[in-house]
Amino acid sequence: MIGVGIDAVDVPRFALILGRRPGFEERVFTELERSTCAGAANRLAARFAAKEATMKALGVGLGAFGFHDVWVEREPSGRPQLRVAGRAAELAGAAGVWRWHVSLTHTDLIAEAVVVAE
Repeated sequence: MIGVGIDAVDVPRFALILGRRPGFEERVFTELERSTCAGAANRLAARFAAKEATMKALGVGLGAFGFHDVWVEREPSGRPQLRVAGRAAELAGAAGVWRWHVSLTHTDLIAEAVVVAE
């Protein structure tokens, strides 16, 4: 194991940000994430938490890579799968990461993600 990251997001606060900042959703989330989540604040918040948890698993801070460099896809089974590209993939390669594990959970109040870099 190379690193573990966890992040939690307050869903009502996140929903306010989505509503008040036009363009935020497009700036932070890939087209796939936006279409998969269909504007559901709790599901988007869980994916935001996954992006931040990935930074923590790699031991880097906010801004080390762009938000579009990390995204979550759903396998046909429903299992979330973490994907990395660009600068995030470069950092992961330099750290020796060859596999990712991600777990997401959310309610109407909180969204959380745990990321393991193996």
